[in-house]
Amino acid sequence: MDGSKGTDGSKGLVLVVEDDRAIADLVRLYLTREGFGVHLAYDGETGLAAAQRLRPRACVLDIALPGLDGIELCRRLRAEHDPVPVIFLTARDDEVERILGLEMGADDYVTKPFSPRELVARLRAVLRRADGGPSMPARHVGPVTLDPLTRRTTVDGVPVTLTSTEFDLLNYLMSRPGQVFTRNQLLSAVWGYADVAGTRTVDVHIAQLRAKLGPGGTIIRTVRGVGYAADA
Repeated sequence: MDGSKGTDGSKGLVLVVEDDRAIADLVRLYLTREGFGVHLAYDGETGLAAAQRLRPRACVLDIALPGLDGIELCRRLRAEHDPVPVIFLTARDDEVERILGLEMGADDYVTKPFSPRELVARLRAVLRRADGGPSMPARHVGPVTLDPLTRRTTVDGVPVTLTSTEFDLLNYLMSRPGQVFTRNQLLSAVWGYADVAGTRTVDVHIAQLRAKLGPGGTIIRTVRGVGYAADA
């Protein structure tokens, strides 16, 4: 069942897929106050169809959706090479599902019960990353080339599809080749917050980056007990 509400706001359309209508309406209220248009869907199949039809600026997905769950919805979007930023809403004790969601290509997650203001802040941070920053020259480390202006990444000249968060994580590592960054430094710089409990998010995205970069993944070096660096 489709629960479309709101119109395209000045900051773009956000698709919210949440089967708890009270939560969905609360999220809609806060997002519309921030100038976003909001489209609501209450199950995964309807949400997937809406994402494919509307091409929203971002998606907020509950993991525990009836039928097609949020993780599978995200996986299908990524399989279609849809780079739309995705934030998951998860139960506090669903660590395994949160990690699986990140592995499927989600950009961030917020745990229930959550502050709507925190969700809005996380969404703004994800969109800033997706929109990119000022123009910078292309970066080269080993076989990997990353262009911050076009937000394209190649390995030995072959294009690699990354989510906005994966791109920004790699960009930050490649901005200072050889420098070791702690997980908290990366969390703060890329995600916009520092939280010891969130450092697992960094590890999951690093694993995803290595997998997507293939032979180029070797440029990402793990420094045990400290963090990560990018070097040839």
